[in-house]
Amino acid sequence: MTVEQDVLTLDPIAMNVVNRVAAGSDLRGDLAFDGGLLVQGSLSGTVHVHGSLIVWAGATVSGRLRVAGDFYLFGRLGAPGEPVSSTTLECLGQAYIASSGVSTGTLLARRLQLYEGADLQGPFKTLRGADNIPVLHEAVGQGTEVNPKRP
Repeated sequence: MTVEQDVLTLDPIAMNVVNRVAAGSDLRGDLAFDGGLLVQGSLSGTVHVHGSLIVWAGATVSGRLRVAGDFYLFGRLGAPGEPVSSTTLECLGQAYIASSGVSTGTLLARRLQLYEGADLQGPFKTLRGADNIPVLHEAVGQGTEVNPKRP
């Protein structure tokens, strides 16, 4: 008996993934990326990605993250041992959690697709319509903190 599996195909060129945090790297701070981002190491802080975010198997992202495109989780959202409230990812596109993905942070997205074996431990909220999108503070790189409150 053959079991049919879902397949998730990524094309970094078509997705405009032009930024990368390499395996073994640990990048922290107030960061903004134009275009998609592939994380193979560790990324934390206040992060804005103006494109898609791919978190590879073995990689970790944590902090306050805003993704203008889709979010693909093969690794970990939220640092191990930290409270759920320490990580929030707001995805303006669709979030895909692969079988190897573990989410212990708060995940907000327009749509969510879980693959068999995905581990969604933290809360998830579906974003509906422009009025319901909680906007993280836009002042990245100016030393200000994230403000998840609605105006």
